[in-house]
Amino acid sequence: MGKINGCLKCLFIFFNVLFLIVGCVLIYIAVQATATSIKMSTFGGPGVGWIWVITLGIFGISALGIFAACSEKELFLKIFAGFMGIGMIIMLIFGTVVAVLRNSLKQNYDSKSKEFVEPIMKDEESRQMLEALQVAVKCCGVVSAADWGSEIPDSCGCSDTNGLFRTTTCKSKPVGTSGPALIYSESCSGSIFYLMDILFKISLGFLFGFAVTALLGLLISILMVHQIRRHDSMGGPPIAMKGY
Repeated sequence: MGKINGCLKCLFIFFNVLFLIVGCVLIYIAVQATATSIKMSTFGGPGVGWIWVITLGIFGISALGIFAACSEKELFLKIFAGFMGIGMIIMLIFGTVVAVLRNSLKQNYDSKSKEFVEPIMKDEESRQMLEALQVAVKCCGVVSAADWGSEIPDSCGCSDTNGLFRTTTCKSKPVGTSGPALIYSESCSGSIFYLMDILFKISLGFLFGFAVTALLGLLISILMVHQIRRHDSMGGPPIAMKGY
């Protein structure tokens, strides 16, 4: 018989296989996110470096956990437990950083700083993304229509006030500008932050959820190490798990 309780061992391997599959899925997501990170960075979005760190960490640690449980080696279980403890701390740190970035992003939008608008308006690709957003959300400009300067694009033209997230109103274009006579009165800052806030909330749920999972993995691996030590010292059968 093995040194570790059979039910506990199977459960441990099962969840590590699940996380190994999650790691593979996250690798694909990280590749896709990397391809679009430059575009989203102009809107103040989070970088993808932390995604790669977490993705490779989940994949590697899950593989280690499967090997440690199958081999029933105390050393590998201790290494796995150490990674679980470190992983839990890293997840909490990253979660805190993401929460701070979210609050910082919100302050940037609320303060409507010129420094935030300029990078978006200077980049042609970002301008095209903003125009597409204006059509979908029924808004005009990041902070205001003045972001476009003297030439207001047709995407600001107010013909339908039923936006993707809200109903907006029309107003006359700024004096001395060219473009549609009526433009959307609402800016796109609120909608941009709403979209980014969804990503931040998903990231926070992901990070803190894995922090809890890492804690459970740490506790289970410690229990398995205890069973191995007890087996080696007493030479008895593995601890039976009672059924309730």
